[in-house]
Amino acid sequence: MNKKTRCLSLSLLCLASIQAHATTYISAKAMVDVTNGQLINAPLISIDDGKITAIEQQKAPTLKQGDEHIKLPELTLVPGLMDMHVHLTSDPTVPRSERIGQSAPRKAVKAAYFAEKTLHAGFTTLRNVGAEGYTVIAVRDGINAGDIVGPRIWAAGPSLGVTGGHCDNNRLPPEMKYSAEGVADGPWAVRAKVRENIKYGANAIKFCATGGVFSKGTKVGVQQYSQQEMNAIVEEAHLRGLTVAAHAHGTSGIKAAIVAGADSVEHVSFLDDEAIKLAKKHGTWFSMDIYNTEYTLSFGEQNGVDEENLAKERQVSKKQRDSFTRAVKAGIPMVFGTDAAIYPHGDNAKQFSRMVEFGMTPLQALQTATINSAKLLKVDQQLGQINPGFLADIIAVKGNPLENIAVLENVNFVMKNGNVYKK
Repeated sequence: MNKKTRCLSLSLLCLASIQAHATTYISAKAMVDVTNGQLINAPLISIDDGKITAIEQQKAPTLKQGDEHIKLPELTLVPGLMDMHVHLTSDPTVPRSERIGQSAPRKAVKAAYFAEKTLHAGFTTLRNVGAEGYTVIAVRDGINAGDIVGPRIWAAGPSLGVTGGHCDNNRLPPEMKYSAEGVADGPWAVRAKVRENIKYGANAIKFCATGGVFSKGTKVGVQQYSQQEMNAIVEEAHLRGLTVAAHAHGTSGIKAAIVAGADSVEHVSFLDDEAIKLAKKHGTWFSMDIYNTEYTLSFGEQNGVDEENLAKERQVSKKQRDSFTRAVKAGIPMVFGTDAAIYPHGDNAKQFSRMVEFGMTPLQALQTATINSAKLLKVDQQLGQINPGFLADIIAVKGNPLENIAVLENVNFVMKNGNVYKK
């Protein structure tokens, strides 16, 4: 190797070394510590390789070549938000009759679009609880590979449900002999369906324990899967280390899902004292979507929602909000779940104000979308806080969410894994 070539090689090596060890610094007006509700003034956060390495106060960084200093002097830093109940393939502004005819590839494109929109709204982690055609699993993998932009996603495959139940498609004529992909009846059949979901990439499982608002011919309060079937679903998923979400409006379905060991129960509309005791005994998380009622009742008819479904929403909405207040007072652990797709994606943070209205403090509401959701997903040593050793999922807003939770509806800055997506 001649002298010129050797010098060039050394220069490239030095440049690579500088780039590999470049540090990103973020300074801001304040930062929320979600574990204790403290507001830390003038933080300086150091980030290397997508992880937070240090947090200091009232200090300016010493920059070396390749370092970056992001200055947010008017903003408050908050951990990236987490929504544990979304449906990225579904668009509430499109009539339901039109959605039936959409192909899996078309739904995957929709999901990619809504994933990026939700990320820009400050949600750096999502759990997508059910989608046909393994579409959201493909979107998740595309995000992880860097092909497209979006949040970190835990994706269930097709939701498990009984024949003719909430997770089946009951809108087509019998001569078509159509069943939704997740339909399975009996303990061994549901085990096989869980295994199939995992085979094709699911890293979460969802099943329907009761009827639902937006299905045809189901009653929201009626249990669908038996106790034996729910036990089999949860046991099979837990054998493989996956968390399980149980859709349950009705009281008996809520209790059966808790007894089966579901990690979270979704909706939880008709709650009684026994269900509260069971949830506390088993450490079950509740995910209660108390924001979307007004949108459904205001815009549902023009978006093709049947009167049957609107009537069920009227039946459920007040009961669910009363149950939410009871659960908060009882100290049931809660995560943030909105059922995004019932209302437009990207409006997820509008639920925070409803949570405060119906019984939570702003800190409690914020914790549902940070440390609590991270605990549900068993990643609470990586996500949900701004702390050294955690992944650099950080958003910034103007104002103090501990005083006015509604400031989370307008996010000015979004970072995920140390990469800036909105600034």
